[in-house]
Amino acid sequence: MSALLTLCVVLLPLVTPGRGARRWEPCTDLRPLDVLAEAVPPDGSAVGVRVMQVQGARGLQLSAAAPHALSFPASRIFFRCDLFPEEFSIVVTLKVPSLPPKKNEYLLAVVAEERDSLLLGLRYSPTQLHFLFLSEDGAGAWQTRVSFRSPALVDGQWHVLVLAVSEGSFSLTTDCGPAVDIMADMPFPATLSVRGARFFIGSRRRTKGRFTGLVRQLVLLPGSDATPRLCPCVNPELAVLSIPAILRGLTGKPEDNEVLKYPYETDMKVTLGPRPPCTKAEDAQFWFDASRKGLYLCVGSEWVSVLAAKERLDYVEEHQSLFTNSETLGIEVFVIPETGLFVATANRKTTSAIYKWTDGKFASYQDIPTHQAQSWRHFTIGKKVFLAVANFEPNEKGQEFSVIYKWSQRRLRFTPYQRVPTHSARDWEAFEVAGEHFLAVANHREGDNHNIDSVIYKWNPGTRLFEANQTIATSGAYDWEFFTVGPYAFLAVANAFNGTSTRLQSNLYVRLGGSFQLFQSFLTFGAADWEVFHIGERVFLAVANSHRYDVEMRVQNDSYVINSVIYELNVTAQTFVRFQEIRTCSALDWEFFSVGEDYFLVVANSFDGNTFSVNSIIYRWQGYEGFVAVHSLPTFGCRDWEAFRTAAGSYLVYSSAKEPLSRVLKLRTG
Repeated sequence: MSALLTLCVVLLPLVTPGRGARRWEPCTDLRPLDVLAEAVPPDGSAVGVRVMQVQGARGLQLSAAAPHALSFPASRIFFRCDLFPEEFSIVVTLKVPSLPPKKNEYLLAVVAEERDSLLLGLRYSPTQLHFLFLSEDGAGAWQTRVSFRSPALVDGQWHVLVLAVSEGSFSLTTDCGPAVDIMADMPFPATLSVRGARFFIGSRRRTKGRFTGLVRQLVLLPGSDATPRLCPCVNPELAVLSIPAILRGLTGKPEDNEVLKYPYETDMKVTLGPRPPCTKAEDAQFWFDASRKGLYLCVGSEWVSVLAAKERLDYVEEHQSLFTNSETLGIEVFVIPETGLFVATANRKTTSAIYKWTDGKFASYQDIPTHQAQSWRHFTIGKKVFLAVANFEPNEKGQEFSVIYKWSQRRLRFTPYQRVPTHSARDWEAFEVAGEHFLAVANHREGDNHNIDSVIYKWNPGTRLFEANQTIATSGAYDWEFFTVGPYAFLAVANAFNGTSTRLQSNLYVRLGGSFQLFQSFLTFGAADWEVFHIGERVFLAVANSHRYDVEMRVQNDSYVINSVIYELNVTAQTFVRFQEIRTCSALDWEFFSVGEDYFLVVANSFDGNTFSVNSIIYRWQGYEGFVAVHSLPTFGCRDWEAFRTAAGSYLVYSSAKEPLSRVLKLRTG
């Protein structure tokens, strides 16, 4: 009895369709098979194989290896059966070079060695990806080819391909995009034997048609489509199912702070010129900043200093005396792409001017009629380039208009575009909120009345004009300053005079519900300018106080020598708090700029109560100490400062409201 029971137990798996039988079915329950790892030794020691890093990812360059060196017998992975699975996926991550027309290169081949026949292959050409397999019947054997057009591989970028095969359906997915499906007349064979066959990576067993690009991943997944395992993915061009250990990791980030375990090379490129973007395309590439004499490496999304002497501001020297049509009340430095660097001067008399940076200096470029212009504002809407002037006085017909000019690409000049009614306009501020474009004008006074509305205009894409959108009550408005903090948009106004006193509340507005609403008020004294700036995660707001005045108070000379104030945003309290007070002489402007890792503020001191010949001061950020004076610059009636940078270095330019001469200063660094 016991012998019979034993015999039944032995024979049961062979006659019952249960768990024991399923383990012998042809190759349908296999794990993902890392074909690349099977061919390349774990230490990457295969002769002719190099590990290369390009665009932040490592891959294998196989072209110098002998074809037979990167192969292995099919029995290594098909050890339970000799049949290739009827349904499967092949996952490939590769970076291919451009190929000549009609040339093909193999990514994978399964070859029957005795008769040297191709059982299965995957190859690409400049315009197609081909999947080949051997079909057989009683009449003989022939090769079937399924071709996918324009897989967009030959662009020098990494790509992930998933070829899924199921019955008569062939599907190709590129970078987790939409699948391309082909229903072939000849299905993939259900009984393709790989007995005595060999896998070849990057070739078809011979030198001709070897793969010359980089391969990062080559995986066979029997029994299913691999796409759901890979997609969606944050980085679809580098989605991973399985890659050899030698290819894991990124530049500069060895695990556990160890020395990199595997030697590798990088496809190094050094970019010269202006600061390029640091994206996936530039990852692990270098940028050399000739003006700052620094070498930087793109890591993630940031340029990291590699070899750079710390740049610091040593001294300031005069670079150019810019003679203007008359006294200049405001300046605007801006760039027009593919055209050049410009500065616009707002002149007191009837003609203002635009100068172009030519051969290292500003040269006269265009004169524009204005009416005691106070300031210019450059802005763009799409590809349109605009320049708005704030006119303080009426025109010859007694009409008060400020004018928006548009850059003509045909004439290479600014031409009048729109006239906007204003009242002794002091300043324009251009900004964008949620894809909508705005212009805010600071109306200073109407006749003798300083307590009037300033206006925010909104760009109408239909009429292609600016239209009044919101009015805000102001008192002798002098300046607008727009900035954002996280998702919130703010607009600060400098109120200078209400008709009797300069001791006023200047206000900060936040945009809520489609309009600007009061957020915070600051006590100011003849406020002439707001300047917002960031240092790390900290947000600062500086006001330039020009003087104390009250009709009931006798004016004294020292009323012009007062404190201007820097405020810092307290995120917890959701308010700006007083951070530092700086003694100034009728300050009319602040300008923030940086040199290397240092941050600076320069103030336009215009009058001390006795003379307009007053030094303006550059302050350097000293952390806990705040801003500390480091350079004293002789100026005369200084009205406005602008900082700018060219390939030759960093500069400051200031305008004088008391003489027809502006000056360009060069920042000497070491």
